Amino acid sequence: MIKVSETAKKKVIELMGEDGFDCATDFVRVGVKSGGCSGLSYDLKFDKSQEDEDKVFEDNGVRIIIDKKSFLYLIGTTLEYSGGLNGAGFVFNNPNANRTCGCGESFSL
Repeated sequence: MIKVSETAKKKVIELMGEDGFDCATDFVRVGVKSGGCSGLSYDLKFDKSQEDEDKVFEDNGVRIIIDKKSFLYLIGTTLEYSGGLNGAGFVFNNPNANRTCGCGESFSL
């Protein structure tokens, strides 16, 4: 399961609305793909539908879907949002990552 912080929830709702999505019926699709300086990188986008093998979760009023392959890498992760001086964006606090890059956008196990 993925947890969603209060700050991330507010930003998700705001961005989904701007992009024509509805937080009550649509999803945040979270995944993992090859790439980045540490080997794997996070992928986050909005989606209106789910695939047969997607895992579906809801936390803090946000509906999240994860493909079956990415799920194993993301168990226990918390999605947060940082608006700091080093750049604003979503942050994945992943307890499974052994190493992350300086920007926090990629990781390895």
